[in-house]
Amino acid sequence: MNKCSHPDHPHCTFWVMPGESTCTGGHSQPAIQPPADPAPDSFEMLNAMRNARTGPQPSLPVQYGGGIRVRPQLHISGFDPRAAGGRQTLKMELRGMPEDCAPQLAIRLQSELIPNGALRQQFVRSVHGEWRPVFVEFSSRGKEHGQYQINAEVLSQEAGQAARKWECTFVILVPRADATLTEIHRTFLSTHKNVRVMADDASIARVSAQGGNSMDIDVTARNAGIAHLDLGAPQGKVDLGFSTIAWDEDLIEIDLPRTAPAHPHPSRAASFINAAPEAGMHRHIRLFAAEECVLGRFELVDPESDVLLAHYTPDGQDTAGLTRRLSGRHAVIRRAVHGFEIEDVSRYGLLLDGVWPGKHKPVPLRVGMKIELTASIKGVVVLTVSAIMPHGVILHRIDEGARAECFVILQPDTHPGYPLPRYGASPAAAAMPVLMHHNGGFWHLDQLSGKETALAPTPVQEKLSRIPPHTRFASDPYPECWIIRTGGTDLHSTVSAMQTA
Repeated sequence: MNKCSHPDHPHCTFWVMPGESTCTGGHSQPAIQPPADPAPDSFEMLNAMRNARTGPQPSLPVQYGGGIRVRPQLHISGFDPRAAGGRQTLKMELRGMPEDCAPQLAIRLQSELIPNGALRQQFVRSVHGEWRPVFVEFSSRGKEHGQYQINAEVLSQEAGQAARKWECTFVILVPRADATLTEIHRTFLSTHKNVRVMADDASIARVSAQGGNSMDIDVTARNAGIAHLDLGAPQGKVDLGFSTIAWDEDLIEIDLPRTAPAHPHPSRAASFINAAPEAGMHRHIRLFAAEECVLGRFELVDPESDVLLAHYTPDGQDTAGLTRRLSGRHAVIRRAVHGFEIEDVSRYGLLLDGVWPGKHKPVPLRVGMKIELTASIKGVVVLTVSAIMPHGVILHRIDEGARAECFVILQPDTHPGYPLPRYGASPAAAAMPVLMHHNGGFWHLDQLSGKETALAPTPVQEKLSRIPPHTRFASDPYPECWIIRTGGTDLHSTVSAMQTA
């Protein structure tokens, strides 16, 4: 579709429909001899582009004339900066990814705008080859106006293949609450368009996009102005679309070592043992790395859960009595879209801040939440959520077992990044060391220097930050039960023997 080209009406802005000899204003159009190889009109290019986006992707890396290869890109759309202080949703799509990558790609996002500072989602490829988009929700409520970075990492990990990673960083504008739409669009266009053409007050602007280089052009014609854009580029990608706040970010592939160094002491469950805990300290910090961590009854033989809970009295641990009112599988803590959640899977129920949520109904965890097991008898086991980190949860006991143990539940093989994103934590959790599970084992992360130290049953942990003296690392979350498992007499004698050692 072209504009009127009648020689006696050079300022006519009416369109000429395809196949018509006059414009919609009634001006006859001069006959134009088609070239030997006619170029497609705007309708044909737009339809071809839509078919390319909705149809199956080619099985080989996309290439155009001249051997130009499309670089992997992250297409971002759906951003509306006018919704200052409200809920936002970003739609992210993968384009131009190599065919030999894994059928599922993980994307990890880090930003001050994202809840808990980080988010991890999965790109899934359909049977036709295209990637299903993912959606990221955040809120700018309470955020200072300005620009915020969002760091994105796309990971390809599949058994038998070398790991690959792509990275990009883009900026989200959080405007003032009183900013006008014109100011918002002017700021966006100035940061995302590398060519801007405007025709105003009956002026004429002409742009010729020749060559195969990537260009992002904004063309505006108003007040009887005429803007002519020639997209007759013989090479390269021509992408037409309506005015919208959407853009492409190039994904840069990062060279990864083909064989990662093995952790000196790989494990999925471990603990710190403090031989002489001071006031407010815990004798055991029990560590767990699992996608789903099960809380349940303490059992010496064939336990059904990861976190083994027992009732504590003023005299110490009581593995009988009220402990039998806990189910073998009582509750499950897992990663959710926003943070972590807990689900009641028990026979006796649990209370969250004094309310039973219902069985098999996940509830998001929050800092300060009180977890009571069970719902029928008070005080069997009482926990509180003392920290929700980007890569895990910390639970403290607030019953008679408060000085005996606390629990750190981490996402397996997940690095929180450095510097560590800000997260909510109680004073008890803020005084604890920053721990993570990465490359098959547990690590200590120094918040000041960023140094990572692999944890193993060696004396090195006594020199780590926030690790109290007389503390050792054990590869068992319940090392005090080892003697019983190997033929000891009873649990109380075992604990007493360890306390006096």
